[in-house]
Amino acid sequence: MEYVLYGAENQARIHYAMAVKNNLYDALEYAGQVEEMAKSHRQEMKKRKEQDGTESGEDKKIPNSGEFLSGFWAEDRLIPSITVTIFFGSEEWDGPLSLFDMMDVSDPDVLACMDNYHVRLIAPARMTDEEIMNFQSSLREVMFFIKYSKDKKNLDRILKVNEKRFREVERRAADVIEVITNSGLKYDKNEEAVNVCQAIQEMRLESEEKKAQEIAKNLYGMGMEIEKIAQGVGYAVEIVKGWLGIES
Repeated sequence: MEYVLYGAENQARIHYAMAVKNNLYDALEYAGQVEEMAKSHRQEMKKRKEQDGTESGEDKKIPNSGEFLSGFWAEDRLIPSITVTIFFGSEEWDGPLSLFDMMDVSDPDVLACMDNYHVRLIAPARMTDEEIMNFQSSLREVMFFIKYSKDKKNLDRILKVNEKRFREVERRAADVIEVITNSGLKYDKNEEAVNVCQAIQEMRLESEEKKAQEIAKNLYGMGMEIEKIAQGVGYAVEIVKGWLGIES
C-alpha cells in the first residue's frame, strides 16, 4: 500500500504566484515529515537508554553521523505531497502554471540547473463537460454551474442533463455556487439539500416580475390605461394595480 498526501488550495481569484505558493506548501510538508521522523527517532533512542542504560543493543540501529545530524535515517522515506489548486471562477486562468513561466530565462544551460514546479490546476473553463462529469462529489455541480453561469443556454442544458443531481445539491455546495457566481439563488439556509433547478426557476420568475413592474410603472406614468398595461405585461389587472399602489 502506498500513501499520498493531497492538499487543496481553493482560489476565488487568479493568483499569479501560485507556483511559488504551492511549492512552499509542499516543501513545508516535507520539512515537517523530516522533523516528525527525527523526533520519533530521538524518543525511541531515549526510551531504549532508560530501559537498558544504553542507546544501542542487539538488533538496535546505531545511527551514523549523517543520520544523527539530519535526524533522517537512510531507510526513512517521505510520503509524497501533491497540492492541487481549485479555481472557482468562470474566466480562463491566465496566470503562470509553473516556476519557469514566472521567469524570463531561456538559456537551456541555466534551465538544466534548475528544478521546475508545475501548478496542478482544476478550473471550470479549462475542463470539458466529460472531465467535469468524472467528479463524484457535489464538486461536479459546482464546476458545471460556475462554467456556464454566464451562458443561460448551456446552463439550462446542463441542468436538464443532470437534473436529478441538481435537485439534491448539498447546501454547502449551493453556498459556494451563490457566493462565487452571485446568481441570486434563494433557498433555506437550514436545509441539508437544495433544489437548484427550482431555485433558478423562482429566481428567473422574480426577475421577470420585477421587469414587468418597471414597465408597468413607466407605461402608467405615460398615461396608459391599467387594463392595457396589464394585457401588455401579461399579469392580471389586480396585480398591476397592486404594483402601482392603486386600490381596487
